[in-house]
Order: sequence, then structure tokens, then C-alpha cells
Amino acid sequence: MTTPRPPHHADLTAAFAARQELGPDYDAAFIESVVDRVEQTIDARLGTQVPARTERDHHAAKDERGASIAVLCISLAAAVPLTAIGVANAGLPGLLLSWGGIVMINLVYALRFLRG
Repeated sequence: MTTPRPPHHADLTAAFAARQELGPDYDAAFIESVVDRVEQTIDARLGTQVPARTERDHHAAKDERGASIAVLCISLAAAVPLTAIGVANAGLPGLLLSWGGIVMINLVYALRFLRG
């Protein structure tokens, strides 16, 4: 399949000259033909690039989900013993400190994606 070439200056000049000869009755047809040609060129060029980019993005998103689930599971698994140790040794301040640490770790992990 050949990629349609975009309308060049010479093509547009010739089309515009033809439009002037035909008169204002053909303005809509002229504009539509130029827009169609530009759209075909864009579609043809993006058609070869978008699937590769989409597939790569899909794999990156899948890896990101896996990492997020891992951090969530580790946080929940660590929360139980950290809560018990914190409460046994320091009471309410120990509980707040252990859960504050868990929240901070997850917050830093989530903010990592916002920075890009």
C-alpha cells in the first residue's frame, strides 16, 4: 500500500486556479476535496504508527498495574505486623506512626507517576 502524498504548494495552486475558473458554485467541492486529501494523508501516516505505540503503551500500563498491585499487597501485608508492634510498644502514637509510614510510602509511590 502506498502512502498518499500530502497536497503540495503546486497542487494547491493548481486546484485553486481551477476553482477560480469554475466560480463560487464549486467552493464547497474544492474545500471538501482538499480536506479529504489531507485527511487521507494523515490517516495513512497514523495508521502505521498508532498500533505500535498503542501496543507499547498497553504493555507499559500492564506493568504499571502489576507494580501497583504489588505495592498494595506488600503494604497490606506489612500493615498487620507493624500495627501490632506499634500498638504493643507505644499505644496510639505507635499505631499512628506505623500507619503514617505506610500511607507515606504509598503516597510517594502514587506521586511518582504524576511527575512523569
